[in-house]
Amino acid sequence: MSVLLHEENREEESDFEEHGHQRRLVGWAASLVVLGALAFSAYQISVAAFHPFSSLVIRALHVSFLMFLIFMLYPMNAKGRSEQSIPWYDVLLALLGFGVGFYHLIFEADLIERSGDPTHADLIVATLASVLVFEAARRVVGWALTLVCAAFLAYGFLGQYLPLSIAHRGFGFDQIVGQLYLGSDGILGTPTLVSATYIFLFILFGTFLEHAGMIRLFNALALGLVGRAQGGPAKVAVISSGLMGTISGSGVANVLTVGQFTIPLMKRFGYSSVFAGAVEATSSMGGQIMPPVMGAVAFIMAETLNVPYADIVMAAIIPAMLYYVTAFWMVHLEAGRLKLLGIPADQCPNPWKELKASWHLALPLAALVYMLFHGFTPMFAGMMGLTLTAVLILGAAIAVRISQKALRYVFWFSLGLGAASFIEWGIVPVLGVIGVLVVFNFFVQGGKETLLTMKKALIDGAKQALGVGIACAIVGVIIGVLTLTGAASNFAGFILEVGQTSLFLSLLLTMVACLILGMGIPTIPNYIITSSIAAPALLKLGVPLIVSHMFVFYFGIMADLTPPVALAAFAAASIAKASAMKIGFKATQIAIAGFVVPFMAVYDPSLMLQGDPAWTAVVYIVLKALLAIFLWGCAAIGYLWTPLNVIERVGAASIAVLLVAALPITDEAGFTLGTLFVVWNVWRRYKAQ
Repeated sequence: MSVLLHEENREEESDFEEHGHQRRLVGWAASLVVLGALAFSAYQISVAAFHPFSSLVIRALHVSFLMFLIFMLYPMNAKGRSEQSIPWYDVLLALLGFGVGFYHLIFEADLIERSGDPTHADLIVATLASVLVFEAARRVVGWALTLVCAAFLAYGFLGQYLPLSIAHRGFGFDQIVGQLYLGSDGILGTPTLVSATYIFLFILFGTFLEHAGMIRLFNALALGLVGRAQGGPAKVAVISSGLMGTISGSGVANVLTVGQFTIPLMKRFGYSSVFAGAVEATSSMGGQIMPPVMGAVAFIMAETLNVPYADIVMAAIIPAMLYYVTAFWMVHLEAGRLKLLGIPADQCPNPWKELKASWHLALPLAALVYMLFHGFTPMFAGMMGLTLTAVLILGAAIAVRISQKALRYVFWFSLGLGAASFIEWGIVPVLGVIGVLVVFNFFVQGGKETLLTMKKALIDGAKQALGVGIACAIVGVIIGVLTLTGAASNFAGFILEVGQTSLFLSLLLTMVACLILGMGIPTIPNYIITSSIAAPALLKLGVPLIVSHMFVFYFGIMADLTPPVALAAFAAASIAKASAMKIGFKATQIAIAGFVVPFMAVYDPSLMLQGDPAWTAVVYIVLKALLAIFLWGCAAIGYLWTPLNVIERVGAASIAVLLVAALPITDEAGFTLGTLFVVWNVWRRYKAQ
């Protein structure tokens, strides 16, 4: 096995935390958090398997678990925080936060009967829950999103006093507070529903695969495939992060996992700290649009648009591949410009041997893809992938103890039949299989370590879901206010007015809004706000429904790379030990070709496989996009086979702009001038030899 995969990181581990700062608890407090995290995961698995409660109760209890763990794990402020113990007031807040969700469970029928006419008790509970959600969100995702949501809430209370063009008729305290928590349009709205069903399940699926060794397999495959090429370490980062993106939809989490290996590797082989961090940040953020397990926004989008998740996946496939082609091409050009070499062959593993040794880890992912594209719901597919991963982890500990190869094959075949029975007969048979395997692992050498691995995966999955879950909850405040007041129509009307003059200006305005919002808030609320406001206007301007939402989603992701607040860049900076701002600007440069892909999809929806396009149309738009990416890369890096001067770089960028538009004359000019640009540089290279 490659020494690169076995050696210890020579860099200090990152101390960057994506969502706030967690306490390092010990003693009874640590045990209570572990118990709460395990209970949270068990609750979510039971919801996915048996759906024991009504939809609103499931959401309320989901928020209860979120608040319990957040107040236990996250201190009130960073200064003077207690690392190993929990102050009494946070224990009280945790218990209050956990208790409010049970109000819906106990009084569900009464709340339905008096819907729209809340009692004093209803208003007290709703007010308390709303305040606790705001405080929990502040601790985890920071002030920016909390203040944005508070501004929308203030608009709900005081909007009647604003200028006539943006004012509303005014609403009472009971109407606003009831909208926030008692119904399904506020904190317990669609984002929380998606968090409580699909998102948690897929986060848990990703953590199980990570603990099973998937990250190591991805790194080994990337090293074996491209490690020896020119600039191999950076190409390893792109491919490894892309593979990681197939199981984890969190860009920052990808940076903090894969980046621990790839950033020191790039620095060791000649890349600057800034470029190494930027490559990893750019590559990792693409995980949110990389099927089959995309970012949480993809599940919210499917639920909001009422379309199968598979349709979202299909729309994202080509843009995701183009995104990674962009990153790969950029690092290839940078390696050529700096004359960087690849990794020595004796330090690169054989990818086929690695795949042969760990092929079984790909089975849950393959099962997930199969089920998503054969009519199964995301919840069912995610549950199947999760249980199959559990079967593989538990079964592997037993299989290694079976000395005879024939018996080992019989064992795996029997497990396969047991897992497959889930599709035909439901969850009970596969849970029975898992239960038997758990018992066996108590008596098999190494089995107890396997059970501890699964326990850690359940705990880590619950902790990773906190940031996403509370963001989904608090952004419901925005949805509730927009739904109650109808304020979204004002901005949408402005976009429509601009769009009558120029669709491009409307798209540009929407892009800028996404990037500005992304400076302070995560991708999920960014998407929800802009899709609520801008996407309907783009639809009226003729942009297909999924394309308009993907346009907003795409630039919400790019906002995490764009300074001054670029979370992915800050995460990479903590590993690369370089300026986060410099990494952010370099990441924007590396991803610059990716900025044009959403515009191309708007002008030609076949890029996202919309409108039942002919295969020739898809091939044509992909070739056009590849040529545009090729030219953007040359312009951004200033190199092809030889260094490019300013005129050549401007010319390459201008030709790429021609290819973005969907007019026949611009396409013809772009292809012609692009061909001449390549021929010119081939001639220059030949002449220089």
